[in-house]
Amino acid sequence: MPKDGGIGASTKRREDVRFLTGNGNYTDDINLRGQAYVHFLRSDVAHGLINKVDTEAASAMPGVLRIFTGADFEGVGSIPCGWQVTDRFGEVMQEPAHPVLAQGKVRHVGDPIAAIVAETYMQARDAAEAIEYDIDELPAVVNMKDALKEGAPKVHDDLTSNLCYDWGFVEENKAAVNEAFEKAAHVTTLELVNNRLIANPMEPRVAVGDFNRSTGDHTLYTTSQNPHVIRLLMGAFVLGIAEHKLRVVSPDVGGGFGTKIFHYAEEAFCTFAAKALNRPVKWTSTRSEAFMSDAHGRDHVTKIELALDKDNNFTALRTDTYANMGAYLSTFAPSVPTWLHGTLMAGNYKTPLIYVNVKAVFTNTVPVDAYRGAGRPEATYQLERVIDKAARELGVDPIALRRQNFITEFPYATPVAVEYDTGDYHATMDKLQEIGDVSGFEARRKASEAKGKLRGLGINCYIEACGIAPSNLVGQLGARAGLYESATVRVNATGGLVVMTGSHSHGQGHETAFPQVIAEMIGIDASMVEIIHGDTNNGPMGMGTYGSRSLAVGGSAMVRATEKIINKAKKIAAHLMEASEADIELKDGAFSVAGTDKSVAWGDVTLAAYVPHNYPLEDIEPGLEETAFYDPSNFTYPSGAYACEVEVDPETGKVTIERFAAADDFGNIVNPMIVSGQVHGGIGQGIGQALLEACAYDENGQLQTGSYMDYAMPRADDVPFYTVDHSCQTPCTHNPLGVKGCGEAGAIGSPPAVVNAVIDALQSGGKNVTHIDMPLSPSRVWAAMQG
Repeated sequence: MPKDGGIGASTKRREDVRFLTGNGNYTDDINLRGQAYVHFLRSDVAHGLINKVDTEAASAMPGVLRIFTGADFEGVGSIPCGWQVTDRFGEVMQEPAHPVLAQGKVRHVGDPIAAIVAETYMQARDAAEAIEYDIDELPAVVNMKDALKEGAPKVHDDLTSNLCYDWGFVEENKAAVNEAFEKAAHVTTLELVNNRLIANPMEPRVAVGDFNRSTGDHTLYTTSQNPHVIRLLMGAFVLGIAEHKLRVVSPDVGGGFGTKIFHYAEEAFCTFAAKALNRPVKWTSTRSEAFMSDAHGRDHVTKIELALDKDNNFTALRTDTYANMGAYLSTFAPSVPTWLHGTLMAGNYKTPLIYVNVKAVFTNTVPVDAYRGAGRPEATYQLERVIDKAARELGVDPIALRRQNFITEFPYATPVAVEYDTGDYHATMDKLQEIGDVSGFEARRKASEAKGKLRGLGINCYIEACGIAPSNLVGQLGARAGLYESATVRVNATGGLVVMTGSHSHGQGHETAFPQVIAEMIGIDASMVEIIHGDTNNGPMGMGTYGSRSLAVGGSAMVRATEKIINKAKKIAAHLMEASEADIELKDGAFSVAGTDKSVAWGDVTLAAYVPHNYPLEDIEPGLEETAFYDPSNFTYPSGAYACEVEVDPETGKVTIERFAAADDFGNIVNPMIVSGQVHGGIGQGIGQALLEACAYDENGQLQTGSYMDYAMPRADDVPFYTVDHSCQTPCTHNPLGVKGCGEAGAIGSPPAVVNAVIDALQSGGKNVTHIDMPLSPSRVWAAMQG
C-alpha cells in the first residue's frame, strides 16, 4: 500500500486546503483587463408577443457600451438540444428553436429580452430600467394536462401542439402487460407528483467571454460540469466557431447537481458580445436570477399500477407520466423522463412485464432538465411508493414483500432493456436492518407515543444506472454526443505524473481519488500525481461529470492510459536490466526481474525515458506519455436499502426525522470517506425534496418561489445524524476498477423512505392516509390527518 494512500484509503481531500482557506479559483474570481459587464433584461410575463424594444434612451446612459436584442442574433444558431427522442409511433420529437435572446415572443418569466453591456454592472442594471418595451401578454399554460387540451395556448406557434413526444417503452410489452393486469389477483394504483425543484448550488452561474482579435481565438470561462461539450455545442451549433479557435475553461465549480451540465444562452451571449465589442464581457448571476434562468429538476405527474398474483409475486407494472419540459428543450431534457427513467422501472425486482408511457409537455415555465439522479429518483419514488402501498393493502410486511420479489440471479436482463451485471439486494437489506436497528423500532414507537407523537418507519430500496454508456447504444437512443471519457497521462523525468482528464469536479474529490488509483497501480505516493481538468486546451476531448460517471468512466480511461505507461516503462526497465520484458514486474514503485534480486526504481526508468543515453531508440521512442479513451460496454448499477424513522406531531403535522440509515452497494470503493460524504449530501437533498422544497407557479406562469423567502432549503437542524454503510460490495464486472458510482444514491433512495415513514406514522395513529405528495409540509400532513 502506498504510504500516502492508494485504493481503499480514506485520504483527506487535497483540494479542501484551498477551498477552506479561501484560495479557490472560481469563475467569478476571474477578472480580465478591460472587461465590461452584462445585465439581462428578463421578461416579467410568462407568455407574450414582443411588439417593441426601444433601447435609444438606455443606450445614451453613462457607461453603456451596447444593448443587444433578439434582432442582433438573427442568423445565429439556436441553443441546441443534445438528445433526440423518438416516440412510440416512430416519430421524432418536436424540437423548437431556442434563441439566445427572445425573438418575437417570450415564453417564460425570466426569458431574456435584451442584454445591456456597460463599464460596470450597476450601469448596465440602471440602463435596463430605461429600456422601453411593449409585450402583449398571452394566456400562459402551466399545468401539463391543460397544456395538451384542444385549443390550449401554444408555447411555440410553429409546433402542432404542446406535446414534445408521446413515448412508450417497451411498446411490444403493452398488450401482455394489460393482459397481466386483467388476470391479477391484486392491483395497487397510486397517483403521485414528483415536485419541481430548483438546484441551488453554492456558486451561481458565471460566464466571461474573451476574444483575441490578433489571433481570432475565443475564450469562455464558465461554471460548467463539461467544458468540452460546451465548446462543441456552442461552437458548432450556435456561434459557428471552429473548435481549435474556441477555448472553454471551467475552473473550480461550487456545486452543480446537474444544473451546470447544460449549455446556456448566457454563455453564448458573452462569447458573442466579446467579439462584437472587442473586449471581455462578464455576467454573474444573482441568486434570484438563477431561480428563473437555471434549469429546474423533476416535475412529473404519474399514475403507477402494480399487479400481483395470489402469492404476492409482482406480475406486471405500468405507468403513465406527464413530464414537464418547460418552455424550451434544455441540453439533455428529453432523455431524463425516458431513457434515464423508463429503463429503471424494474428496480430491484423480478417483475416480468413492464410498460412505461411518458408524455413530455411544453409549458410557459423555466426549462426542466437533469437534477441529481436525473430520472432515477423519479423511477424509484414511483416504484417504492406503490410497493409500500401494496404491502399495506395486502396486510404484509413491506420488507418481506420486497425480499420475496428481489432479483437474486445475475446477470439479469430486465424487461426494460437493461442488464444488471452484479448485485446482492438481500445483503444490503440485511445490513440495513442491522445498522438501522429495525428490530428495535417498536420500542421506539411506543416511546414516541408516550410523548404524544406518532412514529413511523419507512423502508426503501433503489437501483440506479450510472456511467451512462455505451456510445453506440445511446446513439441509437437519440444521444447526439458520445459518452466515453478520456485521459492523458504524462510522466515527468523525475517520476511525477500529470493526468489530464475530461472529467470535471464540482465537489466529488477528483483531485484526491484519481491519484489514489494511479498511485495504487504504480506503487508510489499519491502526492506524486497531479490532476488537470476543466480546460479544453489541456487534454483530450472528454464528456464531463454527471450521472456518477467520474470513476467508472473517467477513472477507467486513466487506468487504460496508465497501463500503456506501465507497459512502455517495462520495456525500458527490461533494457536497463538486460532482461526479457515478459519477466519484468512492477511493485511498490520498482521494476524487478522475476526470480532475481535485480531491480530498478520507478524514477530511474522515467529518467531514462527522457535522458535516453542507454535506451533502445530503434525499438522505443523517447518520452513517457499516453492517451486513452474509454467507452463502457454497459451502465453500472449501484443499489441499496434505506430506512427512515420520523416523528409526526399530530397537533401541527410537523415531521421530524429521528433516524436515517443507508446501506449501499457501490462496488469497489476507492476512498470511503469521500463516498460517505457523497451519500450524506445526497440524503440531505432527498430530505429537502421530501419535506421542504417545491418550485411553484401560479396559473399565469408567475414564479411564486423566486427566492429563499419562498423556497425552503434544508438546514442542519432539518436532518439527523446518518448511519451509512457501504461494506456490501459486488464489484462491477465490466470496468477495470470494479466501481459503480456513488454521487446520486442518497438523493435517489431518501425521498420514498421519508414519505413511507410519514405514511406509516399516520396509519399507526389510526389515520387512513395512503399518500401525501411531496413536500410533506406541516400544513399538508395536518390536512391529510383531518381527512
